[in-house]
Amino acid sequence: GSIIGALLGVGMHLYLPVLVKDFIPVELTPQLSWLSVLSGVGIGVVVSILFALISLVSLRKVSPLQAIRSDAEPARFQLDWLQILVGFSILAFLMALIYLQIGSLQDAAIFTFGLLLTIIILGLIGKGLALGIKKLLPNSIPYVWRQGLSNLYRPHNQTSLLITTLGLGTAFIATLLFMQSLLVDRVSIAGAEDRPNTILFDIQTPQKDEVRQLTLDYDLPVMQEVPIVTMRLVELNGISKNEAERDTTITTPDWAYNREYRVTYRDSLIASETLKEGKWIGKVTNPADSIFVSVSSGYAENLELKIGDEMVFNVQGALLKTYVGSFREVDWRRVQTNFLVLFPVGVLEKAPQFHVLITRIDNNQLSARYQQAVVRSYPNISIIDLELILKTLEEILGKIAFVIRFMAFFSIGTGVIMLISSIVLSRFQRMRENVLLRTIGASSRKLWKIIFAEYFFLGGLGALSGILIAVLTTTLLGKFVFEFTFIPDFSQMILIGLTITVLTVAIGLLNSRDVISQSPLEVLRNEG
Repeated sequence: GSIIGALLGVGMHLYLPVLVKDFIPVELTPQLSWLSVLSGVGIGVVVSILFALISLVSLRKVSPLQAIRSDAEPARFQLDWLQILVGFSILAFLMALIYLQIGSLQDAAIFTFGLLLTIIILGLIGKGLALGIKKLLPNSIPYVWRQGLSNLYRPHNQTSLLITTLGLGTAFIATLLFMQSLLVDRVSIAGAEDRPNTILFDIQTPQKDEVRQLTLDYDLPVMQEVPIVTMRLVELNGISKNEAERDTTITTPDWAYNREYRVTYRDSLIASETLKEGKWIGKVTNPADSIFVSVSSGYAENLELKIGDEMVFNVQGALLKTYVGSFREVDWRRVQTNFLVLFPVGVLEKAPQFHVLITRIDNNQLSARYQQAVVRSYPNISIIDLELILKTLEEILGKIAFVIRFMAFFSIGTGVIMLISSIVLSRFQRMRENVLLRTIGASSRKLWKIIFAEYFFLGGLGALSGILIAVLTTTLLGKFVFEFTFIPDFSQMILIGLTITVLTVAIGLLNSRDVISQSPLEVLRNEG
């Protein structure tokens, strides 16, 4: 099995250069890493042996009499030291494998503990389901539903096992789908229908109104017109760059002081900005008033800023003391001017500045005439035609999204196989009870309904448990790893739940064909 998997991996490796050749500017020659191939085969073999040992070590306690005679008293389950050792070996191997992949012992421990906790929770849900149905199942419901639900707490039931495997499989599939949607969304450009495609910058203040009027004369929309002031950060909470470099306890990154900030000023937020924390004060009426700026939430997290922190900027030689008044969530995917730091009006109007105008031109001929008119009248103004850039970028991002989807659905196949295997393994527990039901007069139709009821309930609860775990997992991954906020898509959750439930029922019914068609006499003779 491991060798077959390694061969499939080698095939994918050879195919990937063909997949990415259109947007990678260098020629890729695939080279096999035999160490990786051998590692994959070795991991597969070790995993198989470790998990097989869980069952194999318990066979040491089975006597020859119990193996030979069917009427011998079955062995009682006893957890011995060797089984405990195998369990710890599995956890240690899993943690070591994760550590080798992500390079963080802490993250590996968190992942391993989270997986173990998830299995325990799903197992308890299965046990609680069986106990709850046994205590609360009413006699008034139809017989086939009552019998199907009763199968969940019958002797030798696999309710806890199936809920655990179905829940884990669903959580795996749902997490991949959620992460795929979020990652694809992050590598896409927002507002493709009405996005701007032409930018004019380095417009001087005396030219601002004239350029705006020229744009309107060509029947072009002025989608954005913003002033830009350049400045540098001199002090943060009274600490300068030199002081921060001398004090090793200060964690402010060097780029905070070294970079050139391009900021703007206005009295309100725009569509790509959402107030996350604090209060936005859009106007300073008195020169003696304190100046409260708004910073992007990502910038604030990187510098560990808090509301009220002091920031001193050098604006072309003039020092300007400001305070952090609010945090903004900025949608950087929008094709427009977005800023790390936003000033209110009434502060920077007299500072040296230039202006940027953004418009959209749908006609190539009109674009050429408009650019010629701007350059002829205002040679200092630079014009960037974004259309070709955006089309190329969208093509690249589209292929990146395809790779993300390809890897996600390839991995989802593993989750589906896990679901199928867990259901197939439960067929033998149903053989004897279905034969007994047929012996006392149950029709094949009733048996089909009983099996449908059992798997429908198992699939539904397993899918619900897995989806809830996936939502929690994706939320934690988004917050601590990818730095975005996950907002559940309920339509996607419902679709996953229905799909897993239907898949469980379909596999269960297909898996039960031989069980229902089995001759009662043959099974009863074998029992004898």
